[in-house]
Amino acid sequence: MTNLMSMVGETQFLDRPEGRVAYEMWGSNGPLMICAPGMGDLRSVYRFMAPPLVEAGYHVVLMDLRGHGDSDASFTQYDDVAVAHDLLALTRALGGPAILVGNSMSAGAAVFAAAEASELIAGLVLIGPFVRNVPVGRFAQKAFRLALQRPWGRAAWVSYYRRLYPGQCPDDLATHQAAIRASLGRPAHWRAFVATTHTSHSPAEHRLTSVKVPTLVVMGTLDPDFPNPSVEAHWIAEQVSGRVLMVDHAGHYPQAEYPDLVASAVLSFLKEVGLATR
Repeated sequence: MTNLMSMVGETQFLDRPEGRVAYEMWGSNGPLMICAPGMGDLRSVYRFMAPPLVEAGYHVVLMDLRGHGDSDASFTQYDDVAVAHDLLALTRALGGPAILVGNSMSAGAAVFAAAEASELIAGLVLIGPFVRNVPVGRFAQKAFRLALQRPWGRAAWVSYYRRLYPGQCPDDLATHQAAIRASLGRPAHWRAFVATTHTSHSPAEHRLTSVKVPTLVVMGTLDPDFPNPSVEAHWIAEQVSGRVLMVDHAGHYPQAEYPDLVASAVLSFLKEVGLATR
């Protein structure tokens, strides 16, 4: 399984009004594809899925969220709308239009971006998407907030993160978790992460029916973040007139659990909707 960690990449930065957003680029001259991770994760979550996309001719860009990874933690906003505007700014800077791949909360940001500036977005791939507020019991919500309090917050998140991989666990998951923990170990980044956990996905939900670009919804059948992953995936697809890929045995990160399957499905989808490289 090829992964980008074995390739030489250069971290670059997009200047935004309150700080910088980090990204790296792979491939060139093909259709632009910008991939963003979920809350509490790093752009390297796409380390296995990106290589086949690059090999297929796409110009693949991996972006860190605000306050995560190599991005600055100097912002006042860390929600879906803020990330959506980062995605649009990066698309403009790289000469879009772009296909946006959003995982978890970044899927909500991608939806908002596509509705806000459809001329810049060619298509969407929404993986384990949070595009509305999923009902969570009051006790579970309080327990989550308590778990994120220092000094045990980082360990609690990294432990929970492991639970989101119920299927084919990547061999290097422990290394990836260590990188997440190191990122969150910086005080400003930890505060940014906690701020991100308060994100409401209502702005994304309100823009769902305004999305007019081809959309693929990818959901793991065992994603523990949703009461019924299949129901959620098909509801989202119905709102955006999109298609659904359910990945058997996968959790919240099917692009890392079953990257070859997901990449192949994404490439087939892009070909079917006229966004293929050749």
